[in-house]
Amino acid sequence: MESLMSGKINLPDIRRIVTWASESEENRHRLMELAKSADRQTRVNAMWALTHMSEACADWLHSRRHELAGMLLAETDVAGKRLLLKLLREQDFGPDDIPTDLLDYCLARINSECEPYAIRASGIYLAFRMCRHYPELTAELKERLDMLGLQTLSPGLLSARRKTLEAIGRLSRK
Repeated sequence: MESLMSGKINLPDIRRIVTWASESEENRHRLMELAKSADRQTRVNAMWALTHMSEACADWLHSRRHELAGMLLAETDVAGKRLLLKLLREQDFGPDDIPTDLLDYCLARINSECEPYAIRASGIYLAFRMCRHYPELTAELKERLDMLGLQTLSPGLLSARRKTLEAIGRLSRK
C-alpha cells in the first residue's frame, strides 16, 4: 500500500484504497499512519483516501477526530491542511468536547490574508461547528466574520461567511 501511496494516484486508486481500508481495523490504522508519513505525497494521498471513507467508517473517523486535529495543527502543506479541515468539518464536536487549540487555529485563520481561501472558508465552517454551543464563542465568531466583510473575498469565502452568519442568526432566534 505504501508504494501505491507514494506516487500519483487517481480516483479509481482511491476507491481501491478505501475498499482495502474498510476491510479491517488494522488496515484503517495503517492508512492513518500513512496519513502521518514524512513523505508529502504519501501523506496527502492517504488523507485524500480518508476523505472518501464510507459512512460505515464514520464512527471510526469520529473516534479519531482529536488525532486529526493534532495532525492539522502540525501540518505545513496546504493540500494536507485542506484535506484535514474537510475531514474535521464532518465531525461533530459536543459542548464538552471542543479542542480549544483547534478552535483557536480556525479563528486565527479566518481573517489571515496569508492563508488560501479554501483554508479560511473551511476554518469558518469548522469554527461554527465548535462555537455553536456557546453564545460567547458564537459572538466572537460573528465579530471575526464582520471584520472579514472589510476584505476583498473570493466567491467561496463570501459564501462561507454568508452561510455562517445566517446560521448564527438562526441560533440567536432560538
